Amino acid sequence: MLDLAGLSYVIDAGILLIYAAAGTVPTIVGPALAGCGLATVAIFLALSEFGISDRLRDHYCVVPQATINLVIMLSFAELFPQVGVLFLCSLFVVYGFSSLRSTPRQAAIAWTLLAIGLTALFVLSAPPITLPMGSTMERFATMLVFLLALGRCMYIGVLAATLRDKLYKRGVELKATYRRIEELAELDELTGAYNRRCIMRMLDDALLRARDDAMPLTIALIDLDWFKRINDLYGHPTGDEVLRTFAITIFANIREVDRFGRYGGEEFLLVLPGTTQDGGYPILERLREIVAALDWSAFSEGMAVTMSVGIATLDDDETPEALLARADDALYEAKAHGRNRVVQARPACGDALSVRAMSRARDLRV
Repeated sequence: MLDLAGLSYVIDAGILLIYAAAGTVPTIVGPALAGCGLATVAIFLALSEFGISDRLRDHYCVVPQATINLVIMLSFAELFPQVGVLFLCSLFVVYGFSSLRSTPRQAAIAWTLLAIGLTALFVLSAPPITLPMGSTMERFATMLVFLLALGRCMYIGVLAATLRDKLYKRGVELKATYRRIEELAELDELTGAYNRRCIMRMLDDALLRARDDAMPLTIALIDLDWFKRINDLYGHPTGDEVLRTFAITIFANIREVDRFGRYGGEEFLLVLPGTTQDGGYPILERLREIVAALDWSAFSEGMAVTMSVGIATLDDDETPEALLARADDALYEAKAHGRNRVVQARPACGDALSVRAMSRARDLRV
């Protein structure tokens, strides 16, 4: 922006040299304007390069730059009114540049200063502002004044449009990045399933929707059988691959509306909206058979992986903790009866829920 401001002063200085050749103004006017403008640009460039402007409230020094350029242009217009039209046209360029960085408050201040300066120039100044048209060279220079001023204003418009496009694209990129960050914050790093906090939030949301829509809701607590033994026999890297493969397999065989997440270790929660307990049993039985039928020997010869499942369906006025407790009781029963099986929870019975299961459900939510 500062480079463009400096170039703008050089352009005006070149036009003033044409006026000087036509005898309209002294030759010194062009170099004097260029010197004042380039000195101003150099000062603000130094403030930017040395980081001084970064410590200011107005990082771009919009109001100071507009004010100093206004003073320069109005001073030259007062001293050389015979070519005052050039300096007035240049004010359009100055304020066009300023508008690209202005806040509403800065724009109001800059416009107020402009109004005061122009009032002083037109009302209080004795020499009239003229439009040099006396000779062919003057008419040529005046044509350049308008032509180049309009060209610079159009360039500012193109620059503004380019900045808007860049900001829009950056905004799209930031939104995509933010969505990715949100996804990463909700996913378990190892398996890609939802993490415990996220799946519990989803369970709460599903429970509320089930009650609002009077629809059934079934959950399943899943535990990989003898997983500690797998880690001990085959190593933790192999155990991690087993967890990843298991999660991918479940994801590939559930509905889009279902939610699957990991609590930690080898324990997982599957939320089945709109599904009764009787309807959930064949779903989990099919998943159990799929997992058991996988060729786990690809990881290590002789390896077999199975899962135990406890499923429960939401009863009226049941809390998430109580629902999880019943599913956990069913999972415990599945393990007690030999594992690699699906067990349906008993109906809710208030205080009859085991202390172990209620404590277990609270631990999972934490």
